[in-house]
Amino acid sequence: MAEKRFQIPDGLRLESGQALLRPEVVYHTYGTLSPAKDNVVWICHALTANADAADWWDGLVGEGKFLDPAKYFIVCANILGSCYGTTGPLSTNPETGEPYYHTFPLITVRDMVEAHVLLREHLGIERIHLAIAGSLGGHQVLEWLVREPGIFDQAAVIATSARHSPWGIAFNESQRFAIEQDPTWKESNAEAGLYGLKVARAIAMLSYRSYETYHIAQLDKPGKIDGYRASSYQRYQGEKLAKRFNTFSYWALSKAMDSHDLSRERGDSLEAVLQSITTPLLTVSITSDLLFPPHEQEFIARHVQNGIHQSITSIYGHDGFLLEFEALSKLLVDFVKATNAAPTLVLTSREDNVTPSFQLDT
Repeated sequence: MAEKRFQIPDGLRLESGQALLRPEVVYHTYGTLSPAKDNVVWICHALTANADAADWWDGLVGEGKFLDPAKYFIVCANILGSCYGTTGPLSTNPETGEPYYHTFPLITVRDMVEAHVLLREHLGIERIHLAIAGSLGGHQVLEWLVREPGIFDQAAVIATSARHSPWGIAFNESQRFAIEQDPTWKESNAEAGLYGLKVARAIAMLSYRSYETYHIAQLDKPGKIDGYRASSYQRYQGEKLAKRFNTFSYWALSKAMDSHDLSRERGDSLEAVLQSITTPLLTVSITSDLLFPPHEQEFIARHVQNGIHQSITSIYGHDGFLLEFEALSKLLVDFVKATNAAPTLVLTSREDNVTPSFQLDT
């Protein structure tokens, strides 16, 4: 499906007080909107993904899969700050005629959601049957459930949280610290900070995977004193991201992730804000997730009005939300059936242990 563009005509006022003039949002759609407009699925993507959800979430999106375009009208929009088409640090600032680079304003998850809302209105979508996402995408879905409580029939979030933790912020700050050590980072060009980005990605991998993952996939035969598989793997992951992503966007989006807090400026506790969410909500945890431990998803399900928590046993850590398609599809099918049959869900928990037959490097 070819990408599409939507320009926000009146600009976008950001939570920081700054504004983006004539920002654009790149998005993909799959399938056909039903006459009743009741088959919309909205996918929100994570940190370094893009609007082509059928590419990076191909185990869930596609013919014969849980999110089948023959059944659903699926929308995925690239987030503000990205380098994949939506307005970000590499975009031209209309006021100067030059790329933003270091002058790109601070954006938050709420700003991302505001762009989603404007795109929804542009597309004439009045109701979303299912909103679904993992990680930073889950932050967006939760924020959107609070922002527009009457829009959604169902929602599912995987490996995410209601507020980004000090642990998660520390990981992000360590990555930005690595970028700052790159002497090119202060330059105003698209390649600035590229070596720092490679180091940052190597740091991030330690939060995305688990001890077991490395022990199985990167274990060397006894006898080595140098040239370890784990060492080359870390460098490979840094090189791989640097070929497809941009340091300015990585910086901006990690900052946005740190901003996530459903209770900020809302005058209530986090529990009270979650209690305001009435949409039936499935939260899914990955047992080995170091970045978003299972108790964070359990917390969400416990405090929303119609929440259910499920757990997937996996060695793949946080990246399990991109890998455990079989187990995740099963949970989603059961959730959708239960929600359609009974609007009010009872909080339960179940573990599925399905090991994928393939591996995806994110």
